[in-house]
Amino acid sequence: MSSLNAAERSAPLRLDSHLHLWALGDGQYSWVQPAHGILYDTFTPEMARQALAAQGVGQAILVQADDTAADTEAMLAAAAAHDWIVGVVGWLPLEEPSAAAALLERWAENDKFCGVRTLIHSDPRPHVLELETVRASLALLARAGIPFDVPDAFPRHLRQVADLAAAMPELMIVVDHLGKPPRGGTAEQMQLWAKQLGDVAALPNTVAKVSGLHTDAAEFSAQALEQVWDVALEAFGPHRLMFGGDWPVSLLGGSYAQTIQLAATLMDSLSEAESQAFWAGTAQRVYKR
Repeated sequence: MSSLNAAERSAPLRLDSHLHLWALGDGQYSWVQPAHGILYDTFTPEMARQALAAQGVGQAILVQADDTAADTEAMLAAAAAHDWIVGVVGWLPLEEPSAAAALLERWAENDKFCGVRTLIHSDPRPHVLELETVRASLALLARAGIPFDVPDAFPRHLRQVADLAAAMPELMIVVDHLGKPPRGGTAEQMQLWAKQLGDVAALPNTVAKVSGLHTDAAEFSAQALEQVWDVALEAFGPHRLMFGGDWPVSLLGGSYAQTIQLAATLMDSLSEAESQAFWAGTAQRVYKR
């Protein structure tokens, strides 16, 4: 069982709302292939703890990286063994409401279970969030007060997120990676992303993670991300944005230290209260940590 040292306890809290772990070779995480380079490896809690502690990040929330119950069980086991892991955003089979209900009942008994996500960006159907079965499963989350994370929503699913938030106002929706703006794309694509993100932000039951903004098509720096940050800040305001490191996926853009420095540079103009909301407060409120 790991614990925070005295320096970490006295410093303003930094909570990483988006951290992944995985172990290759057990039949899971099939999306991780040799072509992913540095990601084609096993990433353990001990490796994550070392990266976070070096940057003064004292807590983290694990987020599913595979649409399997086994991935969620592994995260819950890691959270039980490491007290710096304060929450787990797990998976549910949203198109099977009965199975989703059974798993939710079991996992909700664990106080580290705090959210649900599926790899919706891998689904080619642009209407998946409109399916009756999916809405039935999401209604279970709404009744239980459990947030729903949506990854990489642009271009197929970001418009649906606004429709979902309007139709289910009791469901808290977390837009991972700011919906994945098309950095390196055309001006028209960026304008469409900004419009759709603004439509989502107009609904009060939505928040967003400033995370996962690295891309092969564009520079990963504070200067390069200034436009994206400005759009997000205007749309959501500082108290509805949260920091997410997206480690180890973020290693494709740079080190964890670079990710932290980039976030710190972007939010340099925020007040102390706004900064604390970004670094920890929003995640604590949304995930009830």
